[in-house]
Amino acid sequence: MKLPIFIADAFATKAFCGNPAAVCLLENKLDEDLHQKIAKEMNLSETAFIRKLHPNDNFTQKNVNSTLTFVTMSGELKARKEEDGIVLDLPLYPAHPQKLHEVKDLIKTAIGDTLVQDVRYSPDTKKLLVRLSDTYNRSFLESLTVNTENLLQVETTGKVKGLILTLKGEPGGQTQAFDFYSRYFAPWYGVAEDPVTGSAHTVLSSYWSEQLGKKDLHAFQCSSRGGELIISLRSDGRVDIKGGAALVLEGTLMA
Repeated sequence: MKLPIFIADAFATKAFCGNPAAVCLLENKLDEDLHQKIAKEMNLSETAFIRKLHPNDNFTQKNVNSTLTFVTMSGELKARKEEDGIVLDLPLYPAHPQKLHEVKDLIKTAIGDTLVQDVRYSPDTKKLLVRLSDTYNRSFLESLTVNTENLLQVETTGKVKGLILTLKGEPGGQTQAFDFYSRYFAPWYGVAEDPVTGSAHTVLSSYWSEQLGKKDLHAFQCSSRGGELIISLRSDGRVDIKGGAALVLEGTLMA
């Protein structure tokens, strides 16, 4: 079986940064076991399998639509092409205040004695948002060693499936100004650290919009690869998240 496959870097200003994801085009549905084997072979945070909904659809035909709609297990996902990037139309999820004593062991395991300014929880996404003290800067967050190996033993209830560390941005100077920084960890899904995470920003956007009193935000995810996101909260309870994209590999998978 020969399957067209691509690797693209999302939220990237150039190749080899941002979030690398494999995209496999399917003519027919595959067994779930084969999906998992292909994803394991690609060894990336995400491997997407795209299958046409109608038999007459043709992957090789040039699509002139500016917006594509993908029917996913999480609902419809819309991607809109603009001159300076691709915009994802995503739901916006609130993050509610979280009692620190209920998650102190998780936080202590992950970041030790690092000072924490705020803790929020998103029940819709099962993500825990931990805001670090404003006394820290971007370089601190980038160099922070996060212990994800023991989180599976500390959090076994199923309440938390993702850990967001975030930090207020800094004024522009010699470096570009951002409203906030973040890193994201999901060992419960087998991902120690995700390079750049759109889903985490559906929670971060809600939180930082409230904190800063802004609807338009500029964010940077401080993984080793790094990724830049342009965020716009909409009046309909959704959020547009825009970033660059770079195609880095195109080939055929011999499955």
